[in-house]
Amino acid sequence: MTKPISRFPLAPLDSLPGDLAQRIGVVAEKSGFVPNIFLAMAHRPDELRAFMDYHDALMEKPGGLSKAERELIVVATSSANDCQYCVVAHGAILRIRAKNPQIADQVAVNWRKADLTAREAAMVQYAIKVALRAQEIVPEDHQALTDAGFTQDEIWDIGAITAFFGLSNRIVNMATIRPNDEFYALGRDIPIRG
Repeated sequence: MTKPISRFPLAPLDSLPGDLAQRIGVVAEKSGFVPNIFLAMAHRPDELRAFMDYHDALMEKPGGLSKAERELIVVATSSANDCQYCVVAHGAILRIRAKNPQIADQVAVNWRKADLTAREAAMVQYAIKVALRAQEIVPEDHQALTDAGFTQDEIWDIGAITAFFGLSNRIVNMATIRPNDEFYALGRDIPIRG
């Protein structure tokens, strides 16, 4: 039995405004499928556009954090927020960008036991605090990141990525959006580093 993608209605992709259809087409061409988040949000085109714009501003900008570091933040905070969709989808992207088939599973289960560098662990620890207890952020939290080698812009990005995916995690959980089956296998055929 096929389970629904979302508890809310799905709009046909051909009903989307041209700019959104084109953006989703690029993703589908690159990945080979349309991520369910787009299908689930298609019935609210203005919100989907804003969602995609902010996602791209945080996740695709040049410089600063690496693309693998950005995905590491997403997987760790999505795990803390119990967001199956984002752990599965961004876990696949993390495996590919980090060129490591194990890292996403390790981080999703317990980031403290994952094979992280000291820099990555400091970044994830801060992201988890932003995700779960942002009101408790103190100057020492920023100092720990500075000591780990992060710039002020990178610290902002860690917090902003965490906050954006807090929104995403809550939308996905509220709407019961299922991860695409294709995500589960992506990036698993990368040779294991010894």
